[in-house]
Amino acid sequence: MRRGDIRSALLLALAEGAAHGYELMHRLEEKSGGSWRPSPGSIYPTLQMLEDEGLVTSVEKDGKRVYDLTPEGRAEADARATQRDDPFWFANRGRYEEIAPLRRAFMDLGAAVWQVAQAGKSEQIARAAELVEDARKKVYQMLAE
Repeated sequence: MRRGDIRSALLLALAEGAAHGYELMHRLEEKSGGSWRPSPGSIYPTLQMLEDEGLVTSVEKDGKRVYDLTPEGRAEADARATQRDDPFWFANRGRYEEIAPLRRAFMDLGAAVWQVAQAGKSEQIARAAELVEDARKKVYQMLAE
């Protein structure tokens, strides 16, 4: 996800209420239908940037840093909520359930390829590369029909 999308996504997630970083990661995962869970390495620098810009404040609460929108941050979140640029476009297209089996199959293929890369003999690695290349060609042929 692009940095601007993470920024927008965090503002929209914080519009639901104050939260610490891991709560925000969970909110974003839920908003994306489970297809995206941002890493701490993308969340915390963006939260710091939002705080530097005066859009977010943070306080220490029960040993955790809790973030909340400032009035300026709420105004920006409200403005972004009405824009057509939805940071969760990939989940909100209404096709997430439809493509879930394809995504699962792709992930399973990736795991199998990784296993071959880790434990396969040279001939098996070469053959796996051929199989994956053949599959790629067949998928494009299917789209061309």
